[in-house]
Amino acid sequence: MNAPYTPTVPVPLDAVRAAVHADMPGTVAQLAELVAVPGIAWESFDAAQLERSAEAVAAVLAGAGLEEVEILRVPLGDGPGHPAVVARRRPAPGYPTVLLYAHHDVQPPGRRELWESEPFVAEERDGRLYGRGAADDKAGIMAHVAALRAAAEQRGEDLGLGVTVFVEGEEEAGSPSFRDFLEAYRDRLAADVIVIADSANWEVGVPALTTSLRGMVGAVVEVSVLEHAVHSGMYGGPVLDAPTLLSRLIATFHDDDGAVAVAGLHAEDSTDLVYDEQRFRADAAVRDGVRLAGRGSIASRLWTQPALSVTGMDVTPVDVASNTIAPSARAKISLRTAPGQDPAEAAEALRRHVESHAPFGAHVRFELEETGQSFRTDMGSEAARVAQWALGEAWGRPAVETGIGGSIPFTADLLEVYPGADILITGVEDPDSRAHSANESLHLADFERAVVAETLMLLGLDDAARSGQQPRE
Repeated sequence: MNAPYTPTVPVPLDAVRAAVHADMPGTVAQLAELVAVPGIAWESFDAAQLERSAEAVAAVLAGAGLEEVEILRVPLGDGPGHPAVVARRRPAPGYPTVLLYAHHDVQPPGRRELWESEPFVAEERDGRLYGRGAADDKAGIMAHVAALRAAAEQRGEDLGLGVTVFVEGEEEAGSPSFRDFLEAYRDRLAADVIVIADSANWEVGVPALTTSLRGMVGAVVEVSVLEHAVHSGMYGGPVLDAPTLLSRLIATFHDDDGAVAVAGLHAEDSTDLVYDEQRFRADAAVRDGVRLAGRGSIASRLWTQPALSVTGMDVTPVDVASNTIAPSARAKISLRTAPGQDPAEAAEALRRHVESHAPFGAHVRFELEETGQSFRTDMGSEAARVAQWALGEAWGRPAVETGIGGSIPFTADLLEVYPGADILITGVEDPDSRAHSANESLHLADFERAVVAETLMLLGLDDAARSGQQPRE
């Protein structure tokens, strides 16, 4: 167990709370202005709106007292790339720099009739702010801005911490130029601590620090048994069709409990957080009577054990099927790997399994499409201890450590480009935020607590440097 962080200089918690609370109406008003700009980084949407979004974010950051504010981009295909906003406040000598990440692009609104209010008009109802991007992730932008204002109010010119705010403009489109952007602006974005404000808290009133992400392997598996299709009546019996053999291969991916049965994949049951089965069933919309798969706690099955899914299949469609034996069939495979497992090692383990379990001598082709690195927070670092302390102070209860069953691909890029940085994943969302869905919303009371927490985090990191401690052990 790591020793909890204790500030060397008492932090005026009441003063921080008061400053954030007094600023909250203006913060929410600015958030509403950002929500009003439908910046979507998909080719089928108006690119001018994404430019407007970047300009609106740049104006907000300039008003937060940051010295350098730029709209930057790198080429993407034949075009100029999507606009990102970078704002900086340089550190005093001997002080570290914190990079605060968020993104200003949003998901398309989807069907209007599913929304109870206009998607791009922020509307407050019952303590929540509704609108596309109100949570994901324009609230992340405003959490950074409001925390910077509150920290500056507490420390003024004595705040030695360097701050860089990086607001990406293509996250919802898969961050296609993210790595090129990091390489092009490596020096501008260099930091000792990176805070990614794009995750969620455990529930309303319970803060969370996301401490692990599973990695991923994507592949296509093809099973072939014939040179061409043949009549099922004339040749059926001695020859099994490719969809049947592909199904038999897929059936080897899991054991009788539904746990992944691919040799060489890491798994651990090391989470302390209890994820109630009934809550999980409701969250995942599991039908009555369906037995949950795997072994160990539900949290570990989601976050620290591998998961293997078939996400697509190419077989003869039913409405055009004739009485022939299908010669080949394909499946798209998605493997989520436990934190700490090398993705190339996991991909090779999956390849070996597929090739060694070819049923009835069928020809099997394994095509690797993509891999993604997993992530685990160094909870012994000074930055992580400061973050846990700040979240606990802001919410009045200890933060829980959660994982994400999926991955945040650009986290691996950040780790590779800045291997010495501590990465902290925080969030302003909750299970009811409905990010990407209709009626996306932000819980305003928890949003205020998130701003208090980030303010305390900035002050804590500044205090650690002021006291001669570094934000890394």
